[in-house]
Amino acid sequence: MNALPEKTAASELATYVRAIGAAARAAAAPMARASTADKDRALAALAQGLRAGRDAIARANAEDLARARAGGLDAAALDRLALSSAAIETMALGVDQIQRLADPIGSIDDVRPRPSGIQVGRMRVPLGVIGIIYESRPNVTVDAAALCIKSGNATVLRGGSEAIESNRVLARLVAEALAAAGLPRDAVQLIDTTDREAVGQLVRLPEFIDVIVPRGGRSLIERLMRESRVPMIKHLDGICHVYVDDTADLDMAVRIADNAKTQRYGTCNTMETLLVAAALAAEFLPRIGRRYAEKGVELRGCPATLAILGAAGIPGLVAASEEDWRTEYLAPILSIRVVDGLDAAIAHINTYGSRHTDAIVTNDHPRAMRFLREVDSASVMVNASTRFADGFEYGLGAEIGISNDKLHARGPVGLDGLTSLKYVVLGSGQVRGA
Repeated sequence: MNALPEKTAASELATYVRAIGAAARAAAAPMARASTADKDRALAALAQGLRAGRDAIARANAEDLARARAGGLDAAALDRLALSSAAIETMALGVDQIQRLADPIGSIDDVRPRPSGIQVGRMRVPLGVIGIIYESRPNVTVDAAALCIKSGNATVLRGGSEAIESNRVLARLVAEALAAAGLPRDAVQLIDTTDREAVGQLVRLPEFIDVIVPRGGRSLIERLMRESRVPMIKHLDGICHVYVDDTADLDMAVRIADNAKTQRYGTCNTMETLLVAAALAAEFLPRIGRRYAEKGVELRGCPATLAILGAAGIPGLVAASEEDWRTEYLAPILSIRVVDGLDAAIAHINTYGSRHTDAIVTNDHPRAMRFLREVDSASVMVNASTRFADGFEYGLGAEIGISNDKLHARGPVGLDGLTSLKYVVLGSGQVRGA
């Protein structure tokens, strides 16, 4: 598909997006029947293309970054947009890992004989055509394409306008890899316009698009929830918590609380609220507070937090409001609350959290198990940073997104999340009686 101007007549834009959808639907059938060998050849070609094309990717990304800086994009968004040499290699490694994963398509599981003599099982099949709408992160172009190729799906990609040059180069590399493996180039297509109405057109095409996966801020997700006629796999916010229990190892707790907040600020698995057991707060908070102060993190605390940190000489403290407990900052800002213990921590998380990722630091096994059972989130962790809530870290190769819904897929969505199940019946001439 050729690129459209930034602003296009509504009828022309609708025709363009509809043509992309129709081409994706046509590509879905050959992708669904593609052999594992052909899909793996495409992935190997893509990984090789990423490594060979790193200079072209870097040049395109530099154009996007320069335009974004001139447009006043904030630091967190610039961080998500940037593709360093290491980031390009990470994309290639993710493709390598997806290639090595077992192909789920066509596998038949849980086959059970029935008294009638038939056998009933369930077969994994592709979802069909997946529309992926995302902002800032051009690496999503490769992650999504690779996962859809391996899972036998066709996909339509609509990246953010700030990453258009990077996405064009990456989409071209994907198309070349598909062609090299004898698979349809239209199996992965980029909507090559920055016109925001293209998103509205895409989510109103249930005849071509089977599932929409949005990756972006709350405003994007809320817009799609209003407008989409296609089912979605989504999450709204990443309001992630770390609870430091009164049995926690202090050195471990400092490492985890520091990493969960400061390893990267602009991601949905970054901790936004730190909960600390009251029995440990006077000892733990000054240690972690000094670490945050050194890194320029603004601390918004409950009264007990402010009293402890103030007495320790931690500067720049702000009183937390009720809204802070519900806020995804995506910035060097952290809310901190002292709680009475595990029950209060779980109650806080289930009240204010977004059901994304939450962690406990503890040396008490029964408390850890209670936390795992009772915190209602897609990923729940014991003695580990929330930053591990990621498809690559979970061994999925990459993720197409994170879902905090409870139907179909939950947590990082990898290959299995891009498939469905159908019942298959194996017989030898059986007929049903009265």
